[in-house]
Amino acid sequence: MVLEHECAIALSPQAIDLGLQGGMRRNSMSALAPGVLMLERQPLRETDTRDGAALALLQYTPELTHADEDSLLLSVAASLRLFGGPRALCRRIRSTVAALGLNAQLGMAPTATGAWLMARRGRRVMRREPLVRHLANMPCTWLPAARPHRDWFDGLGCRTLGAIRALPRAGLQRRCGKPLIKALDAAHGEAPELFEWVVAPASFSRRVELIARIDHAEAALFVARHLVEQLCGWLAAQQRAVSQITLVLEHERGRHAIAPTLVDIALAEPAWQPEHLVRLLRERLGRLELGAPIIQIGLDAPDSVAFAPPSESLFPEPGGTPADRRRLVELLTARLGSDQVLQVAPRADYRPEVANHWAPIGDRPPSLPEAPVADRPFWLLDIPIPLVVRDNRPLYRTPLRKVAGPERIETGWWDGLAVRDYFVYEDEHATRYWLYQDRSPGADIKWFLHGIFG
Repeated sequence: MVLEHECAIALSPQAIDLGLQGGMRRNSMSALAPGVLMLERQPLRETDTRDGAALALLQYTPELTHADEDSLLLSVAASLRLFGGPRALCRRIRSTVAALGLNAQLGMAPTATGAWLMARRGRRVMRREPLVRHLANMPCTWLPAARPHRDWFDGLGCRTLGAIRALPRAGLQRRCGKPLIKALDAAHGEAPELFEWVVAPASFSRRVELIARIDHAEAALFVARHLVEQLCGWLAAQQRAVSQITLVLEHERGRHAIAPTLVDIALAEPAWQPEHLVRLLRERLGRLELGAPIIQIGLDAPDSVAFAPPSESLFPEPGGTPADRRRLVELLTARLGSDQVLQVAPRADYRPEVANHWAPIGDRPPSLPEAPVADRPFWLLDIPIPLVVRDNRPLYRTPLRKVAGPERIETGWWDGLAVRDYFVYEDEHATRYWLYQDRSPGADIKWFLHGIFG
């Protein structure tokens, strides 16, 4: 439960079942339910939570503003078709809010004030006529501008917005002022509504201070998901995508301060989808061992690029699109580590065992001059196999027949001289092999098998 000035202002269903009620003082509640958890209200954290929700919901519309009672108003007229209609859009918004650890009471209407009132009932209306009927039956206390005049309305027997609207307009304005008239007109679509839209910051860096310490890295994923949703809202508002994110796990501060743990996620291509980013964080956090408990979690997006919409092809590529393959590489890198996922990184060297090099997937391979096309095998042996020679012909299981060659390689004087003549040979089953004669100075000529063609 939540306390303000030592009195309960919000209770969980379990606390209500124990007989606790709003307005009870701390000592009374401790006597009735000794084990109940009591938290002091923190307005700054409430504001930060509301701002985080607003940031996350920017992925659905850039026209979002704060409203009464810590609520949010979204102008989604231009987004309905994009997200599949009102029901699908509400479902996605509710899912995003749930990912932030919050519950959403949604309403939809042709007017902003009408939508705010419809959210009290969790209803959606798309036309003005049904909205007017719903508003007529709503309690007058639901409209904030009418609450200061509740006693006067009770004396008149006006308990609904429809009853208030039926009163003489001039007398209602003299008694209650212009704010009530403007609010009623705005709710019914008879007056313009002006808002100051939320503007996303120029860069993204968010922090969440934890209520309790976290001892396991996997438990940090719950909070990290909240931050990822906010990041994706920021990316949508800025029309950008991220190529790298950093999860910051803060530890002890003060005299016994411990340096934060940084979890860097590098992406093969810029991304903006929350599911993809959360999946990568889950893999990294599952392998991370903490040296100290976590007291705060942050997320930074230091590297973002302009968003490029995905291109659609008429005929999809077999085995998935290039983006699918890049996501697979990112997932393997997060799960196994960047040193375990390798890519081809050729070197400028004529010796095959040196030129065929592998490097971590995150390294950028050096740019090499374009080399002439040569006949090379698909499979290069790590250690060449020495061959027996009979009648001046090398043998590998069966006698071999020369198909092409020789191709002389003479290089590596600085770290291991290689003087070789390479040939392409074929056996009686039409399997082709890459052989070479070792012609090193001062040594007998020997034959070696170095590769097998596919």
